[in-house]
Order: sequence, then C-alpha cells, then structure tokens
Amino acid sequence: MRKSDESKDEVFRRMLACGVVAVIRAGSTDQLLDVARALLAGGVISIEVTMTTPGALDGIRMLSDELAREGAIIGVGTVMDAATVRRAVDAGAKYVVSPHFDPSIVAATNELGAVSIPGAFTPTEILRAAGGGADVVKVFPSAGVGPNYFRDVLAPLPHLKLMPTGGVDPKNAGDWIKAGAVCVGAGASLMPKEAVAKNDWQAITQNARTMVESVRKARGL
Repeated sequence: MRKSDESKDEVFRRMLACGVVAVIRAGSTDQLLDVARALLAGGVISIEVTMTTPGALDGIRMLSDELAREGAIIGVGTVMDAATVRRAVDAGAKYVVSPHFDPSIVAATNELGAVSIPGAFTPTEILRAAGGGADVVKVFPSAGVGPNYFRDVLAPLPHLKLMPTGGVDPKNAGDWIKAGAVCVGAGASLMPKEAVAKNDWQAITQNARTMVESVRKARGL
C-alpha cells in the first residue's frame, strides 16, 4: 500500500506513534522541501505547512508528491474556513489544524477523511471541540500554562486527546507527554530561523531527533 492510500485511522495511528507535529511558518515555499527532508531524517513524520506561508497549497502538494512515499504525513495549519480544508486536502493534506474550533472546518475535515485538530484553550472550549468531532484538540497557546495545565484538565477528563502548541521544545517535549499529551506541536524550536537562513539542515535534523527521543523516553519506550 502506498502511504498516500492510507486510511485516516492509519494516518492518525502513525501521527500519534511519532508524537511530534512540526509546524512550518515560512516566508516562501523555497526551502520547504529541504526543511521537510531534514525533519524526516530526524524522525518527525508529521509536517504541517501553515496557510500563512505564501503559496502554502502549492507547498503542500509538492511535499506530498515528493515525501509521502518516504513516510511523511503532510498537513495544513492555520485553517480559517471549510473551503480551505477542501483545497488543502485536494493538494495532499492528511490532517487539518486550526487555531480555534469552527464546526464547519471540523465537519469538512471529517467528511474528506482527514485528521481534525482544532485549537482550544479553556476546558469548556476543549470539550466543545472534542464533542464536535475533533480527533485531537490543540491546546493553544500553551506556552503560558505549561504541562501542569494538562494534568489539571485531564484529571477529571482523561478521555481527551490533547496536543500543546507553543512552549514546546526538543528538551521539554517529554514533560508534556508525561502530563498526558498524546503528541506535541512545535515550530521555531525545531526549525530556528538562524538554521534555516544558513541552510543548516543538520541542526534541524538533530532538533527533530532530540524531540522524538524525548517523547519516546517519556512513554517508557
């Protein structure tokens, strides 16, 4: 079976098994392939291109065409409407991330067989997103609350699947997993602007490897 022919369940299983979602907010698509290859070399297979990236849909299509057979799972981020979901999935996105919960975005994502990851912050918002069809709820922004917030939320609500975005770096990723996160999202800490500017792909690969290892150790694997 080609990776591009995987079911949603299999895509979701592989995303959670890796435990790291890389969030690329780029100024152009020029270096997307190099960055993505560096992440993949470090073991990060879930690679999200945000819609704030100029030419994002073309970038998603390029990465899907080039890297899906190597095991990469390409997603789209910062999605603000259902129409964008359809265009992104058509371009090859296998998961859809937004900074907020919009029922129409989640519905379109589920209808098209992609993994749904809307954003929320408070317990009420998180529950609304989970009840509205989200596969994972992105807790955003998570930098200001830390892993203890996940422990507090999950204590009475252990069925929730949560992913922090913001405040996650290669060294502390495991702390979020220990607090109950099913995976973590990270951008600049994985792909520092300085490394991208210098084409230092090895630095990005090492960051990815460190973060994946942090998650693995936190799971006791």
